[in-house]
Amino acid sequence: MSYIKNLDALLSHGNAKLRRVAFDIVDHGLAKADPYKATRKLVRLEGDILHVGEIPIDLKNRGKIYLLGTGKATYPIAKALEDILGDRIDDGVIICKYGQEGTLTRSRLYFSNHPIPDEAGFSAAKEALALAEKTLPGDIVFACVTGGSSALMPYPVEGVTLDEKKLVNRLLLTCGANIIEINNVRKHLSRIKGGRLAKAVHRGAHLINLTVSDVIGDPLDYITCPTVPDTSTFDDARRTLTKYELWNKVPASVARYLKEGGLKQETPKDLSDHHMDNFIIVPGTAACEGAAERAKELGFETMILSTMLEGESRELGGTFAAIAKEIIMSGRPLNPPCVIIGGGETTVKISAEAGKGGPNQEFALGAALWIDSIGDVVIIGQDSDGTDGPTEYAGGVVDNLTAARAKESGMDIFAALNRHDVTKSLLGLEDAIVTGATGTNVNDLKVMVVMPK
Repeated sequence: MSYIKNLDALLSHGNAKLRRVAFDIVDHGLAKADPYKATRKLVRLEGDILHVGEIPIDLKNRGKIYLLGTGKATYPIAKALEDILGDRIDDGVIICKYGQEGTLTRSRLYFSNHPIPDEAGFSAAKEALALAEKTLPGDIVFACVTGGSSALMPYPVEGVTLDEKKLVNRLLLTCGANIIEINNVRKHLSRIKGGRLAKAVHRGAHLINLTVSDVIGDPLDYITCPTVPDTSTFDDARRTLTKYELWNKVPASVARYLKEGGLKQETPKDLSDHHMDNFIIVPGTAACEGAAERAKELGFETMILSTMLEGESRELGGTFAAIAKEIIMSGRPLNPPCVIIGGGETTVKISAEAGKGGPNQEFALGAALWIDSIGDVVIIGQDSDGTDGPTEYAGGVVDNLTAARAKESGMDIFAALNRHDVTKSLLGLEDAIVTGATGTNVNDLKVMVVMPK
C-alpha cells in the first residue's frame, strides 16, 4: 500500500513510468521511518518485566505508568505503548495535530494546530504539565515528544500572550531561520519547553524518552526539548532575533522578556538528579536510508548526496537539476540509470505578500525550471509528516515534461516561485502530493531518478 493517496492522478501524465519508480522509492523511505514499528522493536513486556532496549524494569511494586507526548510522530509511539502495556497504563496526555487518525484507550488524546499554535494546544499543554507535576517516586513516565511539539503544546511565559506567541512563530517560520535558531527563541518563551516539563516530573520517577528526530544531526534537546536538559541560552535566542532583524517586529512583551532574561529565567541545563533514559527510536536520516535501500533493490546506482541539506528550497531544486545534467552528460557522480537522494530541512524566506506553498513544493518546482530538455528525470520533494509548510500537501513531483506542460497551460513557474505561490501551480499541473498524516516526522526526503539520454 502506498502512502501517496493521489498516486493514480500523479501517474496519469508526464513521465509516468519513471514517476512510478520514484514514488516506490519514496514509499519505502517513509516506511523505514515508522515510529510504531520502532517502538515495538525497542519495548517488550515479559510477565512483570518491562524491557526498554537493554534496560529491564520490574513492574512489581512499582508506581503508576504515565504517557506524556506531543508531536507529529507521537501518536504511533503512544499507540504502540498502549498495545504493549494495556491497562498497566494509568493515565496519559497525548497532543496530536488535527487530522491525525486513531484512538487511544488509556490516554487522553488532544488535538491542536501546527505550525501556528492555538487555544486547544494551550489548554492541552496545561493538562500535560499538571500530569507531570502529580508524579511520585517509583512512577514510570514515557515521554513521546516528537517534531512539531513547539506549536502543538504552547505554554507562553508569564507576560506573553498566546496571540503574541503566534505572531513570533509566524515571524520565525518565514524569516529563513533554521530549526535550531527558531527553537532557541521558542524554548525561552515557554513554561514547558527547554527541559521544564522534565523538571516538573518527580525526580524519583523514571522518565523514559522515546523520540523521532526531525532535526539535522539528531541533537536531543532540539528533538524532545521539553523532556531533556537544554543546551541553548538567552544569548542564543537574542542572536536569532538580531540575525534576522526581528527585534522591531516581535511584540514589545517578547522583546522585553528576551532582552531582560538571565540566569533566573534560564532553562534547566542539568537534570542529573532525575532518573532519565533517552532513546531516539527513529533517526532523522531514516527516510533517506529506506529510500536508498529500495533504489539499490531496484538495481539503480544510488547515492545519498547529503542528509544535512539546508538553505533556500528553490535553489536546492536547481542544484539537483544541475546534478542531473552532470550525470547525463558526463556520468558524474554516478552513471545513469541512477538515484540521487537527499535529506534535511530546507527553508523559504517569504514576504508578507506571499501566496501558498511549502519548502518541498518550492524545491520541486525550482528543479522543473532546469530539467525540461536534458533527458528522463523525475524529482520529488516530500515532507515526511505529510504536510509541507502551512498546507495540506506533502510536497511536489516534477519531471522533464513539467516545464512544457506548464507553458502549454499558460503557467509561469518562475513567477510563481518569485511570489512563493507554488501550490496553485502544482495543483494546476496535478503534481501536488497528498498523503495525509503519515504518522512519522523525520527530515524531508528528496528523490531524483535519472535515466540515460
